Amino acid sequence: KKLGKRKGGDDSDGVVKKAQKRKKSLIEKIEGPSAADKLLPRTLEERMNARRIVVILEKCPLELVAPRKGAYELLNSDDHKGICAKTQRDLADVRPDITHQCLMALLDSPLNKAGKLLIYIHTAKHVLVEVHPSLRVPRTFKRFAGLCVELLQRQKIRAAGANETLMKVVSNPVEKYLPPGARRFGMSVNGRQVKMRDFAAELEQQSSESGVPIVFCVGGVAHGDPVSEKNFGANYVEENVSISPYGLSAACVCSKICNEFEYLWGIC
Repeated sequence: KKLGKRKGGDDSDGVVKKAQKRKKSLIEKIEGPSAADKLLPRTLEERMNARRIVVILEKCPLELVAPRKGAYELLNSDDHKGICAKTQRDLADVRPDITHQCLMALLDSPLNKAGKLLIYIHTAKHVLVEVHPSLRVPRTFKRFAGLCVELLQRQKIRAAGANETLMKVVSNPVEKYLPPGARRFGMSVNGRQVKMRDFAAELEQQSSESGVPIVFCVGGVAHGDPVSEKNFGANYVEENVSISPYGLSAACVCSKICNEFEYLWGIC
């Protein structure tokens, strides 16, 4: 009898929790989306026909590994040196922390907060990920790694308590998600030397006439040039440009892209 009573109590608790959840979702529907959410592109047409920047992070080393049976982790150079040695992998090729740094630089930028940025991640294993602008990237790499493991296993990450998909795996190739007629540039140290401010102003003048977004491809790697590699950036990039005579980190390049267009468009 006691067990039955306890079970009944659990059922009533569950009913109360469900009612509270329904009440919360009803309040959210009444209040509607926030001011920041209203700025985000909702439809494919909105993404394709607006003054917006598209950033593609190419050849990101996001890969699952199972050091123990049934326990998956994100392969990285700090925690899996033994596995990399066994498989003869260069530690510089397993740097998912670079992707983490790039996403923080992009998603934390005022350009993204103003709804003017779209982000795609193309991994070294040819998994294509679409990133929602409202995603708040975990501040620590350990939590980011957990997020990536869940993404690669479940194919999507949903917002807690909301009906929003923050990250999802989409079908290749990335070209079909790019606006037709958009200029597509690869950021490479071997590209044509340009001053980013002048280059951005020139692109802005051209894109304001055509009314389509501008696409930038950035290699999410420690070394190499994915924007020039076949099956990666070379498939869709029309020209490679270099914005500095020095070798810049991928996160620094992402920041410079955001900074220049924030300046041009008066976003602060």
